[in-house]
Amino acid sequence: MEAVSKRVNVTLPDSVFNDLEIWAERQGRPTANLAAFLIELGIRQAKEQGEFPDSKKETPPSTSRDGGG
Repeated sequence: MEAVSKRVNVTLPDSVFNDLEIWAERQGRPTANLAAFLIELGIRQAKEQGEFPDSKKETPPSTSRDGGG
């Protein structure tokens, strides 16, 4: 089965968004692409530092898609 990229909406303070936009422009890449890279980098670093739970041992609680709880 082929891996499919997922989408997520992120709300940022104006100053962070502006910095991200400037940084992405200087690198010649889309803002969303840089944001995705930075999230991936942060997760990788958290795993390396032992701050990230072992996905094989710990499973997140299931969430309802209908908005109910």
